[in-house]
Amino acid sequence: MSSHALPGTGRRRFVTIGFRVGTYLSLLMIMGPVVWLLAGIVVRAVPHFSWSVLTHPTTGESGGLENAIIGTLLLMAGVLVLAGGIGILAGLHLAEYAKPRKNGKESGSLLRIASDVLSGFPSIVLGYVGYVALVLGLHWNFSLLAAWIILSVMVIPYIAKSTETALRQVPTAYREGAEALGMPPGYALRKVTLKTAAPGIVTGLLLALAIAGGETAPLIYTAGAFADSPVSMSLTHHPVPYLTFLVYGFYTLPENASHYLAYDAGLVLVVLVLVLLVAARLVVNRTQKHSEARRG
Repeated sequence: MSSHALPGTGRRRFVTIGFRVGTYLSLLMIMGPVVWLLAGIVVRAVPHFSWSVLTHPTTGESGGLENAIIGTLLLMAGVLVLAGGIGILAGLHLAEYAKPRKNGKESGSLLRIASDVLSGFPSIVLGYVGYVALVLGLHWNFSLLAAWIILSVMVIPYIAKSTETALRQVPTAYREGAEALGMPPGYALRKVTLKTAAPGIVTGLLLALAIAGGETAPLIYTAGAFADSPVSMSLTHHPVPYLTFLVYGFYTLPENASHYLAYDAGLVLVVLVLVLLVAARLVVNRTQKHSEARRG
């Protein structure tokens, strides 16, 4: 064998190194702003943070975050139930029951197109539609139910898409094996298909909750913009306090106390997202502990 390098080896090596450097730069471009934002929030919030802000409600332009935290958790819980149920069922229909017709088109194509179009609407437009249709049209006023509906409409396409993608990635051999074992279709769907697709479905729900917890524009039109409003379990005719309005509204005020409260609200939002991430990983680990990848 010749000791000389094959023709083009140096060029391929250069391309490989350049590609690897490009991937690292892309990772840095993604992680850099995230670390910068997180560090900025922590540096501004921690020096003035007090645990009492978690147990006292907002009063005027100061106070604590108790009512806003409870209101945000209520909004996220409603989105989890309402949007999660509808989105998972829609994704399940698209992946498992939307069969090709005789003309070659899939029966779920219209649903998929509607979902894609809905995901492209700006959130503030959906908020204004909710304000006209629900707050004014149905005379609900600023309320929890109006915010639930608009936030759910906004995130259902993401849940449906992630659910459909996760279900379509389940190997066909799993379905064939379940059928060969004589499992009823519904039982095989619950115990084999959905269990295997659980990580992707959980990821979609996590994305939906993160969007719901971090939105401001649609909530101003539906939940209201009253930071010191008390939390009420009334579904209609009562505004809902939430953390993102404190971040948005209090930072523009001239008082330092308002700025500190805005920083604290941002820190609590970051902690909520981290809790969601940890919870999602625990669910994935629980559902996939007997998978082939885990055994490998």
